[in-house]
Amino acid sequence: MQQIHKKVFRAARLLTAAAAIATCAHAQGGASAAAEGSFPSHAITIVVPFPPGGTADAIPRLLEPELSKSLGVPVVIESHPGASGIVGAAYVARSKPDGHVLLMVTPPILAVNQWLYKDLPYSPEKDFAAITNAVETPNMIVVAPSLPVHSLQELIALAKAKPGVLSFASGGNGTSHHLCGEMLKKAAGIDMIHVPYKGVGPAKIDLLAGRVSMMCDNISNVIESVRAGRLRALAIAAPERSPLAPDVPTTAEAGEPGLDIGAWFGFVAPAGTPPQVVQRLNRELSRALHDKAVAARLADLGLTVVADSPVHFAHFISSEATRMGDLVRAAHAKAD
Repeated sequence: MQQIHKKVFRAARLLTAAAAIATCAHAQGGASAAAEGSFPSHAITIVVPFPPGGTADAIPRLLEPELSKSLGVPVVIESHPGASGIVGAAYVARSKPDGHVLLMVTPPILAVNQWLYKDLPYSPEKDFAAITNAVETPNMIVVAPSLPVHSLQELIALAKAKPGVLSFASGGNGTSHHLCGEMLKKAAGIDMIHVPYKGVGPAKIDLLAGRVSMMCDNISNVIESVRAGRLRALAIAAPERSPLAPDVPTTAEAGEPGLDIGAWFGFVAPAGTPPQVVQRLNRELSRALHDKAVAARLADLGLTVVADSPVHFAHFISSEATRMGDLVRAAHAKAD
């Protein structure tokens, strides 16, 4: 009799537990649906951690009209420049994780800064939720027309003849422009001065004016100046030539194999943002990136649409951090 009571008691406990699990699952499903249904509840801010004038600023501004329409709320682009993207990244890392504040990210923010700075005010691994890698682009080595060189080998020869005289600009420490210049210095055995700026916009202004000798910049930033004859292209730092500049050789073709470094531009939210909100943002960003007019403009700028999933982007960031750490050490790059 006592054994029967025990069996009945155990069965009752199992039924109670099952009911609790079902209720919990139903509640979680309802909460998820409610969270996605109520999002967004107000304007969404996309923080660009660099000054206006570069690709990182152009991309969200190009997407803004489509996003505002599909999300049904205003999308505001805010510039929070400073310290190779650190200022803007730290701001978003401390923001409320509800999907209403996003960060435009580039390699320095999530893959390079941790190798150059000892005390970052944010954790690239822990403080953000990946949404999507939006686009990618190769780098192009360009010089001002006033510099008397017409090929990469002529630039290297001039740098060897004048060690420590030529300079190369970048949009800040840890950017792909910075690492590209450092890699060229190491590979060619030349001595050039790194001049970091607070963004590619100011760097490009000084390059156009001839105040700096060279820059290894995203093709999207310089292609229009190259077409206008205001800058001279020497090489593409990529495995293949760009359809935007088919006459410009790759760095390998120009005599410097292994100098392959480009840039990518993605979106993240503060860590803790509900997964269903991240998925909604991923869908809307992907839709905007694949809009016919938007995609055509991106292609004109030399940008290739990626628009991957949050999981894929998170894995990509991790692999990029490892790769960039190796590049920083190999190039002996430093935060000037």
